[in-house]
Amino acid sequence: MLDVRRLVLLRDLAAHGTVTAVAELHGVTPSAVSQQLRLLEEETGTRLLERTGRSVQLTSTGRQLADDTEQVLTALEHARERLRTVVGEPFGPVHLACFPSALAPLAAPLSEALENTHANLLLHITEAEPETAVRLLLQRRVDIALLYRYTNLATPPHPGVETHVLRTDPLVAVLRHDHPAYRAERTPIDLRELANTSWITAPPRTACGDAVLQACRSAGFAPQIRHTCTDFSAMIALAASSGHTVLIPRMAAVHLPPTLVARPVTDGTLTRTIETAVRHGTGHEPAITAGLTTLRALSDSRAERDGTSGPRSPRKPG
Repeated sequence: MLDVRRLVLLRDLAAHGTVTAVAELHGVTPSAVSQQLRLLEEETGTRLLERTGRSVQLTSTGRQLADDTEQVLTALEHARERLRTVVGEPFGPVHLACFPSALAPLAAPLSEALENTHANLLLHITEAEPETAVRLLLQRRVDIALLYRYTNLATPPHPGVETHVLRTDPLVAVLRHDHPAYRAERTPIDLRELANTSWITAPPRTACGDAVLQACRSAGFAPQIRHTCTDFSAMIALAASSGHTVLIPRMAAVHLPPTLVARPVTDGTLTRTIETAVRHGTGHEPAITAGLTTLRALSDSRAERDGTSGPRSPRKPG
């Protein structure tokens, strides 16, 4: 019988092209991957790989076996689903991939909530940005992924997964009390009021950085960027010390130091949507259903506290 773990390595080699990439994906050494692939060739009695110098390519037989591996994994997943359906009560591990700013407000409460309501479920959380989270989902290394999209960017749908919107998360201006645009009342701030100030933003070619830059351009100016970083808590710390302008998702601006305030902006397109993603056909598995249902309840509860909306309309699968 063929070793499924070795089949997965072959499939990943077909997808990613190099032994080094497969090794990084699985957290092992390239030599370990090569050894397992050699053992797979011995198991099959067939040449699966063509080795030319330091490069490795799959033979036609190897590619066929890699394609067939997807069917094997799907069959195993269906068998697991049927087993859990027979048992009824959700049980076993549930693996969640979650982007950083949702770890505290959503992933951490999810772990506690599942522990209280489903004693036989064990949540495993992996921090991952959406692109990585979708890849982990398609590789069956996680069961649920939490994703985001900035609505003023033309982000294409993720192929191979089914997504549902949990809630919207508008971006807010984080300002110090001595900032030129600061006002005590919580009225929205026009982005043009921030045109002549120094900014702290995410780097270019990141979703948040591009969304903020696009919003500023639509408002008729290019932001004067002083600092760039990807960590929202670091942006908040820099804003507190420097007084520069920061635009970040409201979810990331809940806990601010007393010297800072968060104010809405008038640009209604400056929003991100928070979504759940699962592989096609897995959303009704008891364990995954329990995770999704609890996530929706947590998101709705938080949206009520924040005064933001929590739409759950399904997106068309990619």
